[in-house]
Amino acid sequence: MKQYSREKHIASLVTVGLAGWLVPGAGYLLLKQKTHAIIIFTAIALTFCIGLYIGSIGVVDPVGSWPWYTAQMMTTPAVALLGHHTSAGTYPVYGRPNEIGQIYTGIAGLLNLLCIVNVVYLAHLRITGKGEQQ
Repeated sequence: MKQYSREKHIASLVTVGLAGWLVPGAGYLLLKQKTHAIIIFTAIALTFCIGLYIGSIGVVDPVGSWPWYTAQMMTTPAVALLGHHTSAGTYPVYGRPNEIGQIYTGIAGLLNLLCIVNVVYLAHLRITGKGEQQ
C-alpha cells in the first residue's frame, strides 16, 4: 500500500471523477476495470442516444427546461454543445416525445452521476488500502 499525501489523494480522486464525467466509464478505465468501463459507457451512451432518437435534439433545452438540462449535463460536458445549438429554439419538440426524450437523457445523466460517485469511492478505497481487505 502506497502512502499518499492528502493533496495527492484528493487530486487522484478528482482526476478519476472528472474522467468519468468527460467520458462515461473512463474513471473505471483509470482503475483498470475495463469490463465495468465498457458496460457503463454502453449503457449510458445508449440511454442518452435513445432519448435523442425519441425526442430529437430539441430535448436538450437549457432555456425552457433547465432542471432536465442540469440532469442531462451529468452525462458529459458535450451536452453543453447540444444545448448551445438548441438554445435558439430552432429544434422545437412538443408533447409525449419531448417528455420521454427528456426522461431518457436525464436518466442517462443521473446514472452517470451515480457511476462517478461509485468510481471515486472505489478509488478512495484502493488508495487507502481498505479495498484490498475483501
